[in-house]
Amino acid sequence: MISAIGQEANHAARHFDVDVHLLILDSCDERTYAEHARVVAGLDPAPNVTVHHLDEARQRDFLRTVIDRARLPKPDLMLDLMLPADVSYGACTNRAFLIAAALGCRSVHRRDSDANYQAWKGSQAFPVHPELTSLGKRAAEASAGVSETDLDPAYTDRPVSMVGGSFIGEPSVDLGEMRRLDAAVHDNVVSLWAPGHWSDEQKRQLVEESFTGAGTAPYTGDHSTLTLVDPMRVDMCNIAFDSRVYERLPLPPARNTIGSDYFLIHLVHDATLPGVLHNRHIENFHTPERRADAGFMAYQTRFVKFLLSMLYFHFVYDRMAAAGASLLDDRQQVRAEAVAELLWESTELDRAENEWRLERVDSAYRKLGGRYARFAEALAPRRARLLDEARQDIEDFALLAEAWGPLVRASRDTGVVT
Repeated sequence: MISAIGQEANHAARHFDVDVHLLILDSCDERTYAEHARVVAGLDPAPNVTVHHLDEARQRDFLRTVIDRARLPKPDLMLDLMLPADVSYGACTNRAFLIAAALGCRSVHRRDSDANYQAWKGSQAFPVHPELTSLGKRAAEASAGVSETDLDPAYTDRPVSMVGGSFIGEPSVDLGEMRRLDAAVHDNVVSLWAPGHWSDEQKRQLVEESFTGAGTAPYTGDHSTLTLVDPMRVDMCNIAFDSRVYERLPLPPARNTIGSDYFLIHLVHDATLPGVLHNRHIENFHTPERRADAGFMAYQTRFVKFLLSMLYFHFVYDRMAAAGASLLDDRQQVRAEAVAELLWESTELDRAENEWRLERVDSAYRKLGGRYARFAEALAPRRARLLDEARQDIEDFALLAEAWGPLVRASRDTGVVT
């Protein structure tokens, strides 16, 4: 993937009048990092491409400098939220956002290590092409560069704030073994990420499209739509945001939680900011360690924590959707304080719905038997802690949202990252 994304960076620099910073945030062990460094050294960057390969030590040094300059209370907590010891999809992307601010970037284009690009007619279908074609332009101007427009004319003066596609191949959440063991149990478990008040039919429809991306049909030519992008149609492995989005709000820094990095996709949609949906979908694959016994236990924990997080996120999403354009200020930028207020409000929710979710997970996993039953057995004594963690994750997100403006400004002052 390092070699492939290097080619995508070169494509961007050669086809658009831009300087490109290829940022690789590497949390691997020393031996693996050294292997990656050899690949990085072998890249042949275009003249306008600069490569940054940062291990966690250099990421931490940068963050300490930024946090000190921001003069935030509880600096150790801020560092932990930005670079936790545990896996955090949101925290990793937040580091990219702050580094982008330090580098003076106008956009961030995220790709993941467990993905690849589709090929067609001897070339790779790089998503950066439709991204840079539209991102940051007024929607009225961007309409000339897309296949179709499905956007209320009232929004055409607003900037294109997000451009994204999805993926083909394996589902984004690795539940294939569960489906093979018992499809009914699989559907029951997947439905638990729906709001508790939804009807059975609504939950059934959600299960049908959950984690499937764009299916399996390969890329055969470009098609793009200027619209308010449906969050179910894009994926964080294939996304680009304008700086006026990610410099206003971070992603949730939740630990060990699948799907904790999708918040800005919902925010852009709910705040009625235009986006572009394209079909240069990434090829997704599953890494083998999550299916080994140790990886299985960790992965299932992340999935359960995702289910618990939805109690809070559904509350916030519903209220953001109701607020609509009132989430924007007179410059058409997100009012971070309004979103932070919703996050704090959600922390007061009764967690009975999450207790019910854990009961359903327990009975479903025990029915599957084998290592699923062993996981349920291990999960039982951790229930209270997981419930507390789900709420704490939202509190941490609210704290980081309130600190984000000073962190971004300090990052700009910190400057170039090597």
